[in-house]
Amino acid sequence: MGHIQIFMAIFGICLICYLFFIQVFDLRHYRAKAKRQYQHSNIVMRGDIFDRNGIKLATDTVYYDVYARPQDFNDKVHTKEELATMLAPILNIQPAVLLKKLQQPSANVILLKKGITREQHDSIAKLNLMEIPMDKKTTRVYPQECLASHVLGYYNNDAGSNGEGISAGVEYTAKDILERTPPQKSVEKTPAGNVIYNFSTDPLAVVEPTKGEDVTLTIDTAIQHICERELYKAIGKHHAKRGAIIVMNPKNGEILAYAVYPFYNPNNYKNASMIQMKNWTLTDIFPPGSTFKIITISTALALGKINKNSVIYDPGRMKIDRWEIVNHDYKQKGAPGNISLVKLFEHSSNCASVKIAMMMTAGEYYHILKKFGFGAKTGIDLPGESVGLLNRPSSWNKADKAAMSYGYGASVTAIQMVSAVSAIANNGVRVTPHVIKYSQEDFEKKIHFVRVMPEEQAKTITDLLRQSIEIGKSPLKMNDYYVAAKTGTSKKPREDGLGYTGNYYTSSIGFLPATNPQVLIYVVVDSAQGGEVWGSTVAAPIFHSVATQIASILNLIPDKHS
Repeated sequence: MGHIQIFMAIFGICLICYLFFIQVFDLRHYRAKAKRQYQHSNIVMRGDIFDRNGIKLATDTVYYDVYARPQDFNDKVHTKEELATMLAPILNIQPAVLLKKLQQPSANVILLKKGITREQHDSIAKLNLMEIPMDKKTTRVYPQECLASHVLGYYNNDAGSNGEGISAGVEYTAKDILERTPPQKSVEKTPAGNVIYNFSTDPLAVVEPTKGEDVTLTIDTAIQHICERELYKAIGKHHAKRGAIIVMNPKNGEILAYAVYPFYNPNNYKNASMIQMKNWTLTDIFPPGSTFKIITISTALALGKINKNSVIYDPGRMKIDRWEIVNHDYKQKGAPGNISLVKLFEHSSNCASVKIAMMMTAGEYYHILKKFGFGAKTGIDLPGESVGLLNRPSSWNKADKAAMSYGYGASVTAIQMVSAVSAIANNGVRVTPHVIKYSQEDFEKKIHFVRVMPEEQAKTITDLLRQSIEIGKSPLKMNDYYVAAKTGTSKKPREDGLGYTGNYYTSSIGFLPATNPQVLIYVVVDSAQGGEVWGSTVAAPIFHSVATQIASILNLIPDKHS
């Protein structure tokens, strides 16, 4: 008996010592632990996205989910029938349906309705129902719906398996900015969700959600709308598969519009197909066709192989190795003979382009093409960009180089063509294309300037292109502005890479006013149907319509009659 008493005495002393230790010496640890159990961090919202003029393109909105906790049900306070009767008119649910939900057996939490409004939340809160908690959440909203969907992308903060949201477009590339928040201030709440106010409570932390930084784009909503509307009309008219219009300021790389068809609504991106959501102008490569003649002639000029007064003999048809190269109108017009570079562009001569390419070695040609940005990413601030396809010159044969000269030897992305031709519009300097409006500090870090060719030669190419539009009846010709531009048509390759389909890529690329370029426009349409399918018949009219409206919006100074 004595042993038991001694044991109990020792146990009691140990227990007293333990309690003394945790309540006196380790008090701070347990206070902190207890405090964490009722601390609550305020909701975090992503920053907004605006166009260059302050029009909101993406924002977070708050909504609430309504639940029921069966463990808190108390028939002496409210029966399930009474709860259903009170909540039904607020939630717009039939009382019988709501009652059936409340009667679910052995559920810890019952979801009554998702996504109620702030007004509905406040109406329920006034009822002071302890057994009906509400969960505050945010969702991403795109007020302009389909507008610039491939630039904005989408965001779903509930979708990521690693705790991060799923996103695309600027929502992805600007993630760090949109989610960059000041240090969060926690507020203390009771289990029922009521704020515990004390001297350290920040009133703003209670009512204001924590919000990330806003992002401003280079996109002009008015120009974007015009491009999407004209593209949609053209796709319908020509029963085409897809298309794109990209508008850029060639002097600073700012993209004013980036229309990609098919469109999709990022508010309902889960209902869109992968084909709709893919920005194919970044990911897919294709032969550029005759628009690439701009690059071939520019390369030969940069290397000093030709000059603005050069005359090239055009036989209309020629053979390189086993391949026959024919001008598109050889059957109607035969051999043009000696032609100027202006006529080469106006006539879109394949044979004359090949002859100029043959003046350069493969290494020389390749070196300048790399300077133009082919075979590499442009560095645009959108995800998923491809490097295109430009084989090393060691693998070229004569036929490869010949095909390259008129747009078949290399495969490009649409944004690569925009970047390359913009160098000519910008006095020989290529600027990184971008859709985010950067601070001066970030601009200097992210945007690069690459000298592609001397200024004088860039102006020579511009003048040759301008004259080629003016001397003929090109649909690219405008009344008040000189345009330096070129159309292109190329056969669409098969998906397996073996040969070509019966469809075509039609395109037009150029800039205006040619004497002081402010805007570069690229139009490309994939698989137009019916009638004559050429760059001049499909893409050029779209270019003309878009250019006319953009000139009005930007109030460009006419240069044709000055």
